[in-house]
Amino acid sequence: MPDSKSNSTNQQVIDTAGQVRKGEELNLTKLIPWIESNIPSLKGQPMVTQYSGGASNWTYCLTYTDKNGTNRDVILRRAPAGTKAKGAHDMGREYRLQAALKPVYSYVPEMLGHCEDESVLGAEFYVMEKLNGLIPRKNLPKGFKLEPQTTKQLCLNALDSLIELHQVDYQAAGLSHLAKGNGYTQRQIEGWSARYTKAKTWNVPSGNYVMNWLRNNMPSHEHICLTHNDFRFDNLVLDVNDPTKILGVLDWELATLGDPLMDLGNSLAYWVQADDDKLAKSTRRQPTHLPGMLSRKEVIDYYLKKTGFKVENFAFYEVYGLFRLAAIAQQIYYRYHHKQTDNPAFKNIWFFVHYLLWQCRKAIKGKR
Repeated sequence: MPDSKSNSTNQQVIDTAGQVRKGEELNLTKLIPWIESNIPSLKGQPMVTQYSGGASNWTYCLTYTDKNGTNRDVILRRAPAGTKAKGAHDMGREYRLQAALKPVYSYVPEMLGHCEDESVLGAEFYVMEKLNGLIPRKNLPKGFKLEPQTTKQLCLNALDSLIELHQVDYQAAGLSHLAKGNGYTQRQIEGWSARYTKAKTWNVPSGNYVMNWLRNNMPSHEHICLTHNDFRFDNLVLDVNDPTKILGVLDWELATLGDPLMDLGNSLAYWVQADDDKLAKSTRRQPTHLPGMLSRKEVIDYYLKKTGFKVENFAFYEVYGLFRLAAIAQQIYYRYHHKQTDNPAFKNIWFFVHYLLWQCRKAIKGKR
């Protein structure tokens, strides 16, 4: 349990949105009539706040207050402005996926409404239930401390929620159409290799050694299931009164039919543990360093034991996750290098790409 002193203290750590960024305001004149027509339970003018970030989809909190002064919060997600890659920011796909998944996977928020008419907000959007709780980002909120045993239980429960997703009968849930499925492993290796090569700049390695190793070491068998592909602690919502309890799993933009071990490999690429080097620690974005958290090896062992998967060498999946993250980072740096963005946070990402490819080599040699 947290060392928080009262329920009111716990309420202060519930994840909240902030001021709407300039140029990203919602057109309430058009939005309110659409909501009242399509989601009759929501009436009146809401207070609008926005969640930080915005590199991907824009996410807003709409707060409605009834005549008794009781608040109800809902979430609105829409695609960002500007030109989008084919298949990216597909709000309809994200909405329909979660709507179909909700009856068989309780961690998904309830979907309330979807709008394809871009004349309302300038982009497709959807509205869903807001899950009120703590989102464990890089550091837990000030004053919210977890004992090691509580942290370990949270870690195990998080892994169990990922395992539960991988065991969903996607065919019975009506999600067979989500992606091609079979051949996923090869498509991922070829796809990320092509993306990295296309985004390469003069100051990063060719990546050929890692790409060739992945091509030559693809497992002979793959298991197809529902995969999240961005499963991290900062995409979980926790109960503030029992932070070992997972209330929800967020951000389903990358979910597909894929291989569960590759999904776990993606998660491990972000898993910075307490004994990692300084550079890894500088990139940490979730509290996997806390006393009680499982190490990467313990995560792998726990997952394989719980699922019964037999894997002779997990290195392929770990290298894949690291290389995929290197390609994502390089795509971001490419935009900065070619002055498509001037965000100073992207200036030195090329160095991180070097680091990730070095980590790939370590994992190949069994030294990570």
